Amino acid sequence: MLVGTALGYLARQSIAKRDHKALETKVQKRLDYAKKRSSEIISEAKEKYAEMIEQAKKETEEKNEELFKREKFILKRENAVDKKFADYEKKEKSFNQKVKRLRELKEEVDEMKKKAEEEISKIAGLSKEEAKEEFYRRLEKENEMEVMERMNKLEREGEEKYLTRAKEILSSVIQKYSTSQVEDLTTTNVSLPDDEIKGRIIGKEGRNIKTLEKLTGVEIVVDDTPETVVLSSFDPIRRQIAKIALEKLIFDGRIQPARIEEVVEKAEEEISDQIKKSGEEAVYETSIVDLDPKVVNLLGRLKFRSSYGQNVLSHSLEVCFLAEALAAEIGANTSVCKKAGLLHDIGKALDHQVEGSHVDIGMRVLEKFGVEKEVIDAMKSHHEEHPFESIEAVIVQTADAISGARPGARKDTLENYLKRLGELEEVANSTAGVEKSYAIQAGREIRIFVKPDEVGDLEAKKMAREIASKIQSELKYPGEIKVTLIREQRIIDYAR
Repeated sequence: MLVGTALGYLARQSIAKRDHKALETKVQKRLDYAKKRSSEIISEAKEKYAEMIEQAKKETEEKNEELFKREKFILKRENAVDKKFADYEKKEKSFNQKVKRLRELKEEVDEMKKKAEEEISKIAGLSKEEAKEEFYRRLEKENEMEVMERMNKLEREGEEKYLTRAKEILSSVIQKYSTSQVEDLTTTNVSLPDDEIKGRIIGKEGRNIKTLEKLTGVEIVVDDTPETVVLSSFDPIRRQIAKIALEKLIFDGRIQPARIEEVVEKAEEEISDQIKKSGEEAVYETSIVDLDPKVVNLLGRLKFRSSYGQNVLSHSLEVCFLAEALAAEIGANTSVCKKAGLLHDIGKALDHQVEGSHVDIGMRVLEKFGVEKEVIDAMKSHHEEHPFESIEAVIVQTADAISGARPGARKDTLENYLKRLGELEEVANSTAGVEKSYAIQAGREIRIFVKPDEVGDLEAKKMAREIASKIQSELKYPGEIKVTLIREQRIIDYAR
């Protein structure tokens, strides 16, 4: 046991020594690695420190250089300011010296003037004002007749010269733009292929002709005139719609109420296209390209509007070219005169829909669509309702007068007739329950179509009497006017 114990002890001591040496070796390796790593870290830190120091030095040098440049620039500016200030002081000193010298000279002149006046007063025995008045009185008396004769001669020569020049300008302008005048009529003839078609136009118990007259507002006269039907209405748009519709029906051959309604709708669309095209043609002809499309459409409506028998669109084009030529002759703004002449009657396209004179309506329309103020100022005075604010306004008024005063250009009786028919329809349309109304038979009859859902048969009779009384009390007209009130109720259903 003792031997075994001793051997075990010795073996344990041997193992312990071996493990201790292995541990020391391991620790020594770690210490060596730590020393090596610390040396590397210190070396890297020194390198980074050196780099940072170098970067800082570089930035400091750049900032110092920039500060030096700024300091140099500021110094240069200060020198320039000092130089300017010195020049200013020098000029101020020179100016003060000149002012002082001028004051001295003024005092000397005033003193000499005073002495001269005193000498004159002593010599003439008159005061300064009395002497001056006496001098002018004698001068005026001696030359009165000569001055008056010279003034009268200059006035006569100037008046004759300007009248001659004005006549030359007007004659030159009128010669440059001359156009034929065609008066608008209130009837339109439609040619027929044969007289047999007249019966189909009238229809059974007059259904076709009544439907066509109701939808278009035009009186259709079918008489003994061979191969001709006359369309009568004061509104040229209505007549044109009726003409287009009737020609289409005759060509198609199917003349019946349902077909008539369809064809009239297409004719109305075609007229809208013609209005647009007419406006575009007018703008193209005058080379005015900056107008709003709605203004161009209103210009096209003027083709179907007449004033004293004169077509308003043709009149507007004529005024446009006359104003341009006048402006060119006297050196005014040709573009303003040209545009104002074209648009001066634009309000007539809406005067039957909007209250007010066509001048005020036109001004509001042009302002709404952004037309230049110079153009509005030039067109608003063509009837002298507004004061003339420019030479262009005078030119437009003159061009309008030339166009209207041309022989055969206008016909007053036709305008009064159309105005009376318009007032007649307006009285009827102002009554509640009226759908539409048409003046026919040259104003001797008015046909009124009422809304069947709002007006009954008994109410229709009462309404006809009320409208007749209203026309009698408000309008002046020769003879008598027949009031025809129509109440038609159409019921449609479908069998499926």
